[in-house]
Amino acid sequence: MAEAPRTAVIDYGMGNIHSVSKALEATGHRVAIVSDPGGLAAFSPSHLVLPGVGAFGEGKSRLEEGGWIPLLEEWIQNDRPFLGICLGMQLLFERSQEFGSHRGLSLFRGEVVPFDPGKGKVPQIGWNEVVRKIDHPLWRGLPEAPNLYFVHSYRVQTPDVDIVLGETDYQGPYPSMVGRGRVAAVQFHPEKSQLAGLRLLENFGGF
Repeated sequence: MAEAPRTAVIDYGMGNIHSVSKALEATGHRVAIVSDPGGLAAFSPSHLVLPGVGAFGEGKSRLEEGGWIPLLEEWIQNDRPFLGICLGMQLLFERSQEFGSHRGLSLFRGEVVPFDPGKGKVPQIGWNEVVRKIDHPLWRGLPEAPNLYFVHSYRVQTPDVDIVLGETDYQGPYPSMVGRGRVAAVQFHPEKSQLAGLRLLENFGGF
């Protein structure tokens, strides 16, 4: 039997840490919630999760204040197993228009832009399809367009179609699952997405 992945969930004060951790534990991960880089080093994880709910600028500031950014950059550049969730996905891109202009981590090319309240309800809250665009280990055992749970007012746009693993249509199509190698991120909340979300977290453990 394969050894359980040792998965660290970064707690930088941006919400939903415990629900993410419980969902990971339910899918075979050995989980530690870490609030500083020293705690991460002590746990010595094989997998790293950056969740998040809230504003982009505040999230970036908290990562900076916590000393997380050099560690995240090194982890991702070394292609170690990584999953960003919701705000944790958006922060990987170059910039955001949320409450002003903010620089992201620039680990992927692209920008975070708002939905248009003139074209529909904002935020998008509820279930929506994620249509498979590129085969990837995260998709293992999932249908071509599973329904997953979203809560967000901003979306990613990127010129790099080769990182778009899945796409969702809300006020037009946008990337809702991205990745390259063993680094991946999702706009939806797998921990709130019932069996499909749990399967995705289990797949992440197999990276």
